[in-house]
Amino acid sequence: MASSSSSSSSSAAGAGPINIAELPLPQLQAVKQQMEEDIQHLTSSYAQLKQAQAKFGDSLESLDSISGQASKPILVPLTSSLYVPGELGNVEKVIVDIGTGYFIEKSIPDAKEFYKGKVTFLKENLEQLQQTITQREQQYKILVDLIQTRLAEARAKK
Repeated sequence: MASSSSSSSSSAAGAGPINIAELPLPQLQAVKQQMEEDIQHLTSSYAQLKQAQAKFGDSLESLDSISGQASKPILVPLTSSLYVPGELGNVEKVIVDIGTGYFIEKSIPDAKEFYKGKVTFLKENLEQLQQTITQREQQYKILVDLIQTRLAEARAKK
């Protein structure tokens, strides 16, 4: 019984990086499919983060445009295509969406700092995500080259 537990623990300890060159063709194709899905998911996440960054940047620009604009007539969006006329009242404070349905009142300078922090945070995450995408795409290319080589070898044997 002791030998079976030591053999299972040694196989678990030996579970590390797999040399893809040793995998059979069907497994390589399965890995390729998984990598395609991973790259697609990462790319989609990148686009969503980029949209969020643009949204926060727009909010930051909007804060600059309302400073000192009390009593200025504006159009207030009710939906993406429906507006009503309005007028800026208090331009010293704004209501900021801090996420998950929570809103807080902040002064204009505090709101600017909040949005600058969000933009910076997203920029850093986008840079890291871009590096990950580039790395995965390079790994994918290596895998595709290996599959093509294997297929060429199989054709040559026939």
